[in-house]
Order: sequence, then C-alpha cells, then structure tokens
Amino acid sequence: MPIIVVADHAHINGGQAKVAIESALGLAARGHRVTFFAAVGPADPRMEGAGIETILLDQADVTTTNSLARFGVQWLWNQKAAAALGELLARHDPEETVVHVHAWAKALSPSIGPVLAGSRAPVVFTMHEYYLACPNGGFYDYPVSAACHRSPVSLACISHNCDSRGYARKLMRVGRHVLMRNTGMIDNLSAVITISRLQREVLAPHLPADTQWYDVGNPIDAEPLGHKDDGPLGGFVFVGRLSAEKGAGLFAEAARLSGQRAIFVGDGPQRAELEAAYPEAEFLGWHDPAGVKQRLRAARALVFPSVWYEGQPLTVLESLALGTPVIVSDICAGREAVEDGLSGLWFRSGDPTSLSEAMTRLADDATARAMSRAAYDSFWADPLTLDRHLDRLERIYREVALRPAHEAARRNPAASLRSAPLT
Repeated sequence: MPIIVVADHAHINGGQAKVAIESALGLAARGHRVTFFAAVGPADPRMEGAGIETILLDQADVTTTNSLARFGVQWLWNQKAAAALGELLARHDPEETVVHVHAWAKALSPSIGPVLAGSRAPVVFTMHEYYLACPNGGFYDYPVSAACHRSPVSLACISHNCDSRGYARKLMRVGRHVLMRNTGMIDNLSAVITISRLQREVLAPHLPADTQWYDVGNPIDAEPLGHKDDGPLGGFVFVGRLSAEKGAGLFAEAARLSGQRAIFVGDGPQRAELEAAYPEAEFLGWHDPAGVKQRLRAARALVFPSVWYEGQPLTVLESLALGTPVIVSDICAGREAVEDGLSGLWFRSGDPTSLSEAMTRLADDATARAMSRAAYDSFWADPLTLDRHLDRLERIYREVALRPAHEAARRNPAASLRSAPLT
C-alpha cells in the first residue's frame, strides 16, 4: 500500500516526530511503499536506508526561525508546502494511497488543508496535540500556568491572552485557526487517531459529530530487562523540557518541601531561573536515548508534573517499562498508565504540597521496591510495542481504503459515516 506520511520535521526532535518516523520505518519494513513529506530537515538517515522516499522542503519552523516577522507568512500560509504536497498527491492513485498526517502547525501551516481536501485519497490524522481544536494547540493558559477551559475562538477566548509571547501572537494564532477551519482540513478526515482517552474527551466536543475515532497508543522503545536488583535506589528524576507547562518548577519546589533532591534530565527556557532559585537541585542537561534509559532505570521514581492535557507522555511509559514507578499529575494522560498506589502515585495538578507528599511516600525503600516490581509487571503484561502499533495502523488504513463513503464525505462534509470502534 502506498502511504504518504506528512509531518513538520523529518528528524527526531520530540515525541511527535519520533512516532511519525519510527512508524514510517516500520511500515516500510513490512513492505509498504512509504513517502515521507516534511518541511524541516535534516532527514533521519535511516529512512533512505529503508527505501523511504523523502520529500523535504528545507524550511525553518516557528521555533528555529531567525525572524518571526519573515516566518509569519509561512506560518500562516505555506504556499511552497501546498504546491509540493499537491504535486506529490498527483503522482499517486487515490484509490490505493493513504495519507497519514502527524503534524502541520510548526511549519507546514493550514495551506495543506485544501490540498488534502481536494484529493480523493483517504486522510488519517494522528492527534499528538490539539491544534485542530485550540489556537495555541494545548488548551493551556501560559501566563497563569493552568489548563484553559474557554471555548476556542469564542469572545472569551479571543479577548484573553493565553500565549507565552504576548497578546499579538495570540491574535495571530486565532487568525490562523480560523483560516485552518475554513480549509476543509477538519471536515475531510477519514479517521482521527487519538493516543489516549483523555485526548479524545478533550477533542470530541470541537470536531464534527461524525468524526471516525480510533485509539492507537504510541509505540514504546523498550526491552524487557527484568525486575531491578536489590541494589541501592536512586533519586527522583524529571525528564524533558524545562518549561512551565511541563511543571519543572513545581517539581523543584516539591523536592525542597519533601527534603529530596530534584534531578533534571533535559533543558529549556526555565533552566537558568530554576538553577538560581534551587541551587540544591541537579541539572544534567539533555541525554541521548540510551542515557535517558540508564537514568530512568537507576531512578527511585520518575516525576511527571505536567500541568496541561498532555496526550500520551512517552517518558511515563518508558519509565514503567524499565521498572521505575511514576509520580504523575492527575491532569495529564500519563495517569492512564499509572495505577495509583500500585505502579506509582497520582498527585493534584499544580499542587507542590500534594507532590511532596507523594515523594515522601516513595522515599521509603520498601514502598519504592514494591511499586518498581508492579510498574514493570503492568507494562510488560500488555506492552505497547512497535509491532502492535503497526498492526493497528494497518487495520485503520485497510478500513479507510475500503470504505466507499469517504469520497461522498469529501463532496459533502455533512455526510454521516458509521462510528468506528476503539482499537
């Protein structure tokens, strides 16, 4: 089956790109003819070796551009991306091809919407975030570091600054969101993949009633190493971007309250501020994947204090797979993988006292060891492997390719399709 994977980036710079690339490699290994279409390079070298055709536009994204003013045109309407994607789709038989979109908001822009809507090929969309429903992509109010419950593009939404860079940027986001809504990108999707139950709950009120939903967890790169030995237990570790929405400061404060040391593996805009305010904490910077796994395996617990509706945190699942219990915020989807009191602990989102109490509980060696064994056993009882992920993708591709109603839905977005079951 010819499969066109559409993403902002052709290299791994986070969980979103990692899933897009790893699934493309897996699909190619299963004999599918995969084309990877992206705005930002360089391309992951493994794709060429796997026989994947890569269409790379060599553009910047919103986080790496040297000039936001000049980048604004691309961010609102990337004409180069629209033209290139149109040419690519024209080379493929729509009766045989499936288009799988993973990302568009950082570089490709809403311009790809009319191109996708104009093609008769079925389009599958994986929701790694919330840009199809929320202008800032996260239902998150950055100035106050809390989840946002305003209706997208309502008067309450438009009049409130939720952007981390200021109200002018917020208005640009609103304008782009309205533009996206009118491109057909939402109305012409053959299937929408969510990566957690929480994500579907958040998105469902904002997408068409006849949306075809599927749940497909992201694949976890892990090996069954067995239970940890009885050696000394490590400390409490945070892995990821040091930023407000990730709860980095919350972890540092909770560690101080509990008398524990906060260990940060990662970097981000809050690092200097946190280093100055919490000199007792340990800041280790970014590690390569093998280094992260070593840190997680050695840790007493992973602390995942995210304060936004994070869809499916890969680090939480990687930690469980390594036998390390997780202390997780009760607002993010990471809680779905952690059985409170068994394989880890939930705490009240945004509450450093609640988090410190959880850390104090896991400071007990017997408790930490029992939760370590439970974390390992719970993950490997039903592991989210790449093969399992690919099996589900292939099932969805077959269904949308054989579903005769998708062409009628493109001509008439109000046409109803049957509801797809959870996978």
